[in-house]
Formats: sequence, C-alpha cells, structure tokens
Amino acid sequence: MALFGNANSSFSFNTNTTATGGSHNPMHDVEVSNPPDDCISCLEFGPAGMPGNFILSGSWANDVRCWQIDNNGQTTPKAQQSAQGPILDVCWGDEYSKVFMASVDKTARMWDLGSNQTVQVAQHDAPIKTCHWIKAPNYSCLMTGSWDKTLKFWDTRQAAPMKTIKLSERVYCADVKYPMAMVSCADKKLICLKLDNEPSEFQKIDSPMKFQHRCISIFKDKSQSNPVGFALGSIEGRVAIQYIQPTNPRDNFTFKCHRSTAASQPQDIYAVNSIAFHPTYGTLATCGSDGRFSFWDKDARTKLKGSEQLDLPIPACAINSTGSLFAYAASYDWSKGHEYYNPQVKNRILLRSFGDEMKPRAKNQR
Repeated sequence: MALFGNANSSFSFNTNTTATGGSHNPMHDVEVSNPPDDCISCLEFGPAGMPGNFILSGSWANDVRCWQIDNNGQTTPKAQQSAQGPILDVCWGDEYSKVFMASVDKTARMWDLGSNQTVQVAQHDAPIKTCHWIKAPNYSCLMTGSWDKTLKFWDTRQAAPMKTIKLSERVYCADVKYPMAMVSCADKKLICLKLDNEPSEFQKIDSPMKFQHRCISIFKDKSQSNPVGFALGSIEGRVAIQYIQPTNPRDNFTFKCHRSTAASQPQDIYAVNSIAFHPTYGTLATCGSDGRFSFWDKDARTKLKGSEQLDLPIPACAINSTGSLFAYAASYDWSKGHEYYNPQVKNRILLRSFGDEMKPRAKNQR
C-alpha cells in the first residue's frame, strides 16, 4: 500500500521554497512550504529505514501536517489532519504509514496516512503532553505522558492501557530510545524506565537543575549503539548532561546557553526549548526562546556553532535519521506573555543541510 493513498489527503498549495535573509531567516535556510497557522509545538522526522525524507509538525492550530523533502530541498505538503484541541506532541509508528498525535483534548489518535483516517487510541484525564512509540522484540505500544500525573502504555488494538505508572506530578517532557525511556515531571523529578520485556521503573534521578525542565533527549554511547544518558534543558538557559551509570561523577555536568552576550547587566536568560542528538556523531543541537540554535560537542565540552538570531523564538528542532538535515521551527512560545505576540509575524519551519557543522573537531582545531 502506498504511504499516502488518498489524493484528498494532500495539500493543494504552492510548494515553492524560499531562502530569504534578515531576522526572518538569518541563516538563509530553506523554508518549508505552507507552515502551520498557529504556534508550532513539535517536529519529528520519519524513522530510520523509511523511504524518502518526511517531517511532521504539530501546532496550536489543532492540526498535524506532513511534508516530503526532496534531495534538492524542495518540500511538498503531503497530508494534514486535525484534532479537537492543540497538538502537543507527534511520533511515528513502526509502520511508516502510521502517525500518533497527542492533544490538549486529553486523547491521542492514530492517523493512517494511507486512508487519511484517524482513530482514538489513548485517553487521559488531562491534556497529553508527550507520545512515543515503543518497538520491543516482544511487544509494541504507544507511551503517553499526561498532565493527569500518569504515564500510560497502550496496545493500540485494545481500549484499556496495558500498563499505567502513577507519577508525582504532571509530565512536562519525555524521550524514548529503546530500551530506555526518560520522563521529567513538573516537580523536577526524573524517572528512567527500562523497556525490555515490559516497561518498568529503573531509577529515580535527582534533578541537576534549580528551575523548571523544558525538554529532555536521550543520548547513546560513543559507538551509537546503546542509550547511556540524557540531556536536560530548562528555563534557566542551561543544559545538563547526565549519565545513568557514570563511570566518573565528573561525567555529569551542566553548561550555560541561550543567554544574552551583551556586557551590560543583568543578563537576559532564555528557556532551552528543544534538544536533538546527531545519530552518527553524538553531538547535540539546542534551540531556545532567544531565537537561536547552537550545536555542541558534549564529550569535548565545546560549542561547534551558533546561529544568528531570528525574529521569533525557536520552540522545536529535529535531526533526520541519517544526520543530514536539521529542522527548526520559528514560532512564538508565549515566554514573554501576550503583549509580545505579533500575529503579523508568521510561523515557519526551516531546513538546514548540515555538512560537517555537527562533526566533532579534531583536538588541534578546538
């Protein structure tokens, strides 16, 4: 069956891409055609092994959109689906034609891209903040984290969850890289889950941060084989690098980022909204409410690249499975309140071809 089976599931918009400059697009990256009409909450590239390059976005316009990205950077809107509330997270299933979307309407739905139909597969008592597909040798399920202070695991063929884990507070962010999952709650409690055989709590971790967590991303060992730790971003312009079982306590550290560089005081400090790891190099990208993204080498503890400042915050970023494309969203994140919202400044999603920008530098180049 074709990935997109129904012609009605496609957009009918102009697909010309642009690479304008200025604060609108200071890095001269490729703009995705027909971006969402309201604030962008999440981005997700297609999984490894999926033919072609596809990317999803979820937004506060209550919709999920999917584009195909050609080798020349041209983007083609392929499908769009709506929910009853804003979309807070999206993920792909192990079937490339299946997409999951988590909504403020307290449900998660499975979207079949071939038929362009959706079906509800999860239910919570409060908005669902995160969704992740888990593919284990002996089971597959959707993990949803909610503001109802629960983490639920769903066999999409059944109405009731296969497992529920009660948490101390609302889920604010989560990540999955089998066989490991990380969940962060509103009280800054961190839970590491072991996913082989069945989902189970492996370890509770004290937060290295003083303020609210905003994003979390699991990283693998240097061979990129097994998950060994995570990067945690907070509203205090800081990222923590934490190993689950560090060989040396000094392996765990935090660094400052997404702060004003002006000599004048006080310093402006911005939230770290999203973190993504390169699948080959193990380096990481961060993006923040300051409208900038940066690339980092956590092992060398060095900054590889920083972007120019956009005219909007960057609420989400993603790296594709081959490590060749970086996507980031420019969209107001309401971090400065309603008085700074300008409806005339349009949301956008930008694509950047990496080259060697995220490749670790040789020691003599640092």
